[in-house]
Amino acid sequence: MPPETLDFEEPIAIVLKEIDVLTQQPVTDARDREIASLQRRLESVRHELYKSLTPWQRVLVARHPNRPTLEDFIQRLFTGFTEIHGDRRFADDHALMTGFAEYKAQPVLLVGHVKGGDTKEKIFRNFGYARPEGYRKAMRAMRLAEKFSRPVIVFVDTPAAYPGIESEERGVAEAIAVNLRDMMVLDTPIIVIVSGEGGSGGALGIAVGDRVLMQEHAIYSVIPPEGCAAILWRDPTKKVEAAKALKLTAPDLLKAGIIDEIIPEPIGGAHTDPVVAAASVDAALTRSLAEVTALTSNARLDARYAKFRNMGRLGIDFTDGV
Repeated sequence: MPPETLDFEEPIAIVLKEIDVLTQQPVTDARDREIASLQRRLESVRHELYKSLTPWQRVLVARHPNRPTLEDFIQRLFTGFTEIHGDRRFADDHALMTGFAEYKAQPVLLVGHVKGGDTKEKIFRNFGYARPEGYRKAMRAMRLAEKFSRPVIVFVDTPAAYPGIESEERGVAEAIAVNLRDMMVLDTPIIVIVSGEGGSGGALGIAVGDRVLMQEHAIYSVIPPEGCAAILWRDPTKKVEAAKALKLTAPDLLKAGIIDEIIPEPIGGAHTDPVVAAASVDAALTRSLAEVTALTSNARLDARYAKFRNMGRLGIDFTDGV
């Protein structure tokens, strides 16, 4: 069966279907030549489509069900992962995963959202919507990382924090606010990678770091496009216009100084070749981690503070103590 395609990828779907039909036929030299020709055509069609994606199309790519997840990156880039469970106050939130691992023989802490794969797992993971105990678990683990001088590597992929009544009753806003405050002064290197959806406070609650990296077709925004359209236009169908207005794409955010680097993806998105996508993340992570760990503690914390204080401000430089 050909892989799942998005609505705007109809030209890709047609070629994939042709390839799938040919693979069912007996093996011959002519068949193999035709498949090779279609593969080249597929690459060309993907390149043409993906070189000029609209913001809404990038939203769809960021949400692709086959997009590499935290668990995929753990499998490909890290060794000896040992998960940490529970916030020691209420429960273990399965939408946020934390644990210690080794990255190229260096002990690190991993923190990230998990959306789940099939329906059963998505329900178990609450579709990546973390509750307050998830953010408190993340902070508990990050304090352990600080105690043992282990860098923190964060993978962000969530539509938003869970907005249910029980989440509000247990103080999700307070939990996120505490994380924002404490991550700003956490005395250990922090690298944040927006790997899929970076939605609202649900993303920001674990996204304060020394370097904020973003995969090429990921998104990062104060609100999902559907929610923005419902509020501003009173019409959820205006999600395409909302996506454009929100400036949620990696190039927009790099230009605004919200992120520090764009991690390139394979043509057609990370879901088309997770191995190549992971290699690109690996290269960016290695470089950023080396830069941050080379700084003294005071220099690193001062730069982190200035980085976030300068966001959205014109003509004010907080590195001068303003």
